[in-house]
Amino acid sequence: MELTLKFTSLVLAILFTGISAGLCFTWSNAVSPGIGKLNNLGFLQSFQQMNRTIINPAFIVVFFGPFLINLLNLYLFKSSSNTLVWLLAVATIIYFIGVVLITILGNVPLNEMLDKTDLSTANMDQLKSLRGHFEVKWNRLHLIRTLASTISFLLLILSLSLINQYNI
Repeated sequence: MELTLKFTSLVLAILFTGISAGLCFTWSNAVSPGIGKLNNLGFLQSFQQMNRTIINPAFIVVFFGPFLINLLNLYLFKSSSNTLVWLLAVATIIYFIGVVLITILGNVPLNEMLDKTDLSTANMDQLKSLRGHFEVKWNRLHLIRTLASTISFLLLILSLSLINQYNI
């Protein structure tokens, strides 16, 4: 297989989408259940610190990279088979709606609400209420991100197999 811009772009989209899906899966499978066992203060403090730490250049690339690279892929493969273009389009739309928009419109506002809370001055009832308002909503939204990133990843792998099968 020849190393072209098309091939490289699709492989990078698969790589970054796979990393994003892996991050989401790991968070759903290990991080959330693990901190879910902490008391209210421990849970909320842990979440505050993780939210503050995760915003870094590597995360930004992994988070936005799949969407941006897939926009490039849609342009690069626009003259390819309809099946390939549709797979790329659906993968892009699912990632954008299910990961990017869900994060920006759902998880980020919850994270900001939590970040603005001074946990050191909250009493036990306030901590319980805050956690109750935050945890279930955040985890439901995150499940959508996990499913969307995984589905997008699988569709991109199917796209690559079409390229290999039909030498597109």
